[in-house]
Parts: sequence; C-alpha cells; structure tokens
Amino acid sequence: MISSDLLNIIVCPGCGSALREKDGGLQCTECKNVYPVEDGIPVLLVDRAKKTSR
Repeated sequence: MISSDLLNIIVCPGCGSALREKDGGLQCTECKNVYPVEDGIPVLLVDRAKKTSR
C-alpha cells in the first residue's frame, strides 16, 4: 500500500496525470498505464509499465 501523501505528489511519467492504486500497482488515471510496485517502492519507468486498454 502506498501512502496517500506519496500518491498526492507523484504523477505518471508518461503523461503527467494522477496515479491511483490498482491491481498491485499504480494506474494512471488518463493513459491507463499500470506501473509496478516492488517491495513497497513504485517503479515509475515508462518501459516497465503495463499498457492497458482505455
């Protein structure tokens, strides 16, 4: 689980939109990419994101 303080300040590195927790990762609210969270640390690298359908 990611703290709400952290979720308030980090954004999607691909498009700059907000992120929300979903399916064990962080999903962009706009482009819908899902970034993994490994050992409680978000991996905000575009090439590591799972592309999901809108």
